[in-house]
Amino acid sequence: MNIKKSLIFIFCSITVSFAQQSLVNFSHLNKLIEPIVFKGDSVEIVHIYSDYPEYEWVDAGEEGIACVDDAARASVAYLRYYEITKDQLSLRRAKKLLRFILAMQSNDGLFYNFINADHSINRTGKTSFRSLGWWTARGVWSLGLGCRIFEKNDPMFSAKLRAAVEQVFPHLDTLLLSYGSTRKISGYTIPEWLLYESGSDATTELILGLTEYYKMTRADRVRTYIMKLCQGMIVMQNGNVQEYPYGLHRSWQTMWHAWGNSQTQVLAEAGFVLDESTLIESAQKEADGYYTRLLIKGFKREFDVADTSNHREFEQIAYDIRPITVGLLRLYEATNDSVYLTMAKIAASWFFGNNAAGVRMYDPSTGLCFDGIQNALEYSKNSGAESTIEALNSLIELQPYVLNDTLFPLRRTKHFESNSILFGIFSHENEDLGLVVDKIKGTVHILKGNVLSEFEKTFQ
Repeated sequence: MNIKKSLIFIFCSITVSFAQQSLVNFSHLNKLIEPIVFKGDSVEIVHIYSDYPEYEWVDAGEEGIACVDDAARASVAYLRYYEITKDQLSLRRAKKLLRFILAMQSNDGLFYNFINADHSINRTGKTSFRSLGWWTARGVWSLGLGCRIFEKNDPMFSAKLRAAVEQVFPHLDTLLLSYGSTRKISGYTIPEWLLYESGSDATTELILGLTEYYKMTRADRVRTYIMKLCQGMIVMQNGNVQEYPYGLHRSWQTMWHAWGNSQTQVLAEAGFVLDESTLIESAQKEADGYYTRLLIKGFKREFDVADTSNHREFEQIAYDIRPITVGLLRLYEATNDSVYLTMAKIAASWFFGNNAAGVRMYDPSTGLCFDGIQNALEYSKNSGAESTIEALNSLIELQPYVLNDTLFPLRRTKHFESNSILFGIFSHENEDLGLVVDKIKGTVHILKGNVLSEFEKTFQ
């Protein structure tokens, strides 16, 4: 790792003194957490839904009352908050959540997802059965981060988390027997060695955990896992700044969706940690070509890259925004290019009113994050675990880089596209800023002040 990267890494790891009125507020998430005794251990679970106006617990019916999916993401939030602030309460809460996740791991290393109201495991539900899928990926994400952070604070607990991560490795070995195998759907290449064969979306959360594990162990076996899985995600990438579909990473087969599509976050971080420039370049291609379009022209829910008539603009949710926001932050940390930091701030401004409905989705005074935007006129005032946690995971990562109210007044006011240029203007306090994509050169720029004014005149 070169000196510049070392300095960036140190900067990103140091304790940050958060201002009194922090963007990060765990109050609502804390209300969703319940301590229970589970399989003889004292753990904590996260209740799934919480509805307006009382915001009491609402559980998931036949699925159950709590799941690994939410506990894992919540533990990541508490662990990262501890790592940045040294808040001991967050570390203790993360440990209780991790104990629940450990108890949901089967003897073969895979995870069940939901528990029922009587605290028995839902072993057969389609969103809960033991599998190498989303909940195992999220389990590995939280355990990988946990074993790294607890290595100094509680080595015995760290060793337990490490062993749990390693229980998944034989399943990765089996998965990667298909490494290099591809097929075609509608002219698009489909790798067959990701989760769900071509599930680059779910695979991202697995790699996040493997990367955290690798930071601690520097294990060659895990480096190989990361590289092969990342190469599968790169196969799922098409286009560039100039060419459709503009460098995006498909989610599954020929579909792209916003939720959980964390490829830029993963590739930027893994490329940074492994010192692999090809991974960072793939992240940059998506950020430059596709994320710019989402920020300038508006967010989308999903579409089929092979059939653009199959598309949806809504619903838009916090889980759409975290991968973009944190992905751009990781890209900034990997490249030291401030364009990506500014883009991350624009993405996160979705939480504070820069969205299709013009509504503030997250309230720093309560920690509530509304569940979603249905269309330009309607939004849900409910605030469940997923939305709350994804908002927090966005803002925890962004907090070291912004003042308390920096994101509140940021609004997209206009945009323009031609054969050569795509740009958007964002109103920000007393100053506008422009996000400009030069399609001919394939470059992205942030313009301010007189430079922006002169640039705008050429398109009036």
